[in-house]
Amino acid sequence: MHISTEEPGAAGTMDPPGRASPIAWLETLNKALATLVEVPAALLVLAEVVVLLMGVTSRYVLHEPLVWSDELASILFLWLAMLGSIVALQRGEHMRMTAIVGKLDARRRAFLDLVAIAAAVAFLAFILHPSYEFAQDEVFVTTPAMGIPNSWRAAALPIGLGLMLLVAVMQIFRLGRMKDALLALGLVGLVIGALALAGPLFMSLGNWNLFLFFVLGVGAMVLLGLPIAFSFGLATFGYIALTTTTPTVVVVGRMDEGMSHLILLAVPLFVLLGLLIEMTGIARAMVNFLASLLGHVRGGLSYVLIGAMYLVSGISGSKAADMAAVAPALFPEMRKRGAKPGDLVALLSATGAQTETIPPSLVLITIGSATGVSIAALFTGGLMPGVVVGVTLAALVWWRYRREDLSGVRKASGREIAKSFLISIPALALPVVIRAAVVEGVATATEVSTIGILYAVVAGLLVYRQFDWKRVYPMLVSTASLSGSILFIIGAATGMAWALTQSGFSTALADAMKALPGGAVTFMAVSVVAFIILGSVLEGIPAIVLLGPLLFPIARQVGIHEVHYAMVVTLAMGIGLFAPPFGVGYYAACAISRIHPNEGMKPIVGYMVALFLGTVLVAAVPWISIGFL
Repeated sequence: MHISTEEPGAAGTMDPPGRASPIAWLETLNKALATLVEVPAALLVLAEVVVLLMGVTSRYVLHEPLVWSDELASILFLWLAMLGSIVALQRGEHMRMTAIVGKLDARRRAFLDLVAIAAAVAFLAFILHPSYEFAQDEVFVTTPAMGIPNSWRAAALPIGLGLMLLVAVMQIFRLGRMKDALLALGLVGLVIGALALAGPLFMSLGNWNLFLFFVLGVGAMVLLGLPIAFSFGLATFGYIALTTTTPTVVVVGRMDEGMSHLILLAVPLFVLLGLLIEMTGIARAMVNFLASLLGHVRGGLSYVLIGAMYLVSGISGSKAADMAAVAPALFPEMRKRGAKPGDLVALLSATGAQTETIPPSLVLITIGSATGVSIAALFTGGLMPGVVVGVTLAALVWWRYRREDLSGVRKASGREIAKSFLISIPALALPVVIRAAVVEGVATATEVSTIGILYAVVAGLLVYRQFDWKRVYPMLVSTASLSGSILFIIGAATGMAWALTQSGFSTALADAMKALPGGAVTFMAVSVVAFIILGSVLEGIPAIVLLGPLLFPIARQVGIHEVHYAMVVTLAMGIGLFAPPFGVGYYAACAISRIHPNEGMKPIVGYMVALFLGTVLVAAVPWISIGFL
């Protein structure tokens, strides 16, 4: 999940230091570069939809598969990932954890933002030449279906990283005073120089380097507000360059591997689908129908929020899109009925965590990509855990609102309910269409999003007549930006996971986990605690890429079904992601709700306890996850 918000303690945009005045030529260059990158990024999102939809149509309708469609989609996908990363860097939308930095005064926070950009400059400068070498080597590889050199795809890395470097250098001088920018660059350079001088010492420390680079190093960078992807990348590059004799081009190769899984193409497509259902009125139709059914009971709109998030999550796969689609439709009426702002944002955050397993969850897609678990099985297994955790949340809602005054609330008539149901039928059918397409083999988990996109466009144009053409281009650019920030993290985390594996850490971890007393029960309990912590610091996707390939084989060895394990760790990460003070999902909910984070701190405790109890129940009863496989 990606969050971009200006609330304190959130992940997202960087606060600009107060500079005297903008530099005219730099602003002009920045705008020109933005256009140069955003237009092809938007077109690439559109091209991916068209290519995959052609593949589905040709295979299922015409019974003549297009052998080149997946290959072309893969080539375009790496370009989309890199251009999207550039847009995200330009907009300050790369994921970062600023719970600590956000507590500082404006001047110190602004300077640390410049340090974060300077660190990004350092990483991009280090990795640029190895990426060029990597692309050169790919000249000798020919793609099987289209018969073209693979360098057409690999060239996205040096070109994308080079443009990112240019953007980062521009940003540091655009957002800060000259003195502050040079000081930030000098400070980062000083740290790098000191590490380089200590190189011989690192070579003698053996596996202690793992602790220094990947625990202390990554931890310090993340807490200082460096974007997570660049924190991973710097730690990995430093470890490879200073403690091993491995060529640094390997880091680029692993990043390419991480970002090139075709199944990850579902990320931008489901993000786009999430934006479409909000724009076309599909989400509002669902919410209105549920509100007509339950709006007259105590806590009724809270139940509607839980149910609406469940339904919308099954369509969009993006938590930020889910919350943005549901909250504006419900919160005004809930406020009229006396709901406190803190309770609203607390419940919104809790439902975000509850629905992490609802397909097509981006975390589930990442688990399938990183561990080889069947995506179709994960999609099937994810439905019931979301229901179980939703019931635990509903039980708490019942307790909290059992004395709610409904004297001024009118019950919807049967005619009104029937009317809202008829209006919502096309909206309610969308999750069914998506899941049926996967189960019946019409489309893969990657391709099915294109069917959802086509359905949403048709429903918006012909049924709900809510389709603002002016919003299409900004939506495509936003999709590219969000996808780029996610995929760049996956690439950096893949490189870091490879370094950990090569060092022997994975073997040592596996042996330690297998040696825990209590077998499967202890392993599951430790996993829940570990992924709650990881979810709050790293978010779900990088945590899965790092630890999924290590822990899922151990789960199988101790007798835990991989789909069951996937559901439990996903729910655990959801708790971490939405639990303050570190969970960035909570601050996203605050930004979307326009509610100050302090107001929800007390009410959210009860909801987090309910989520934890629901997760424990899912962990204790495997049937909930695997009963329908």
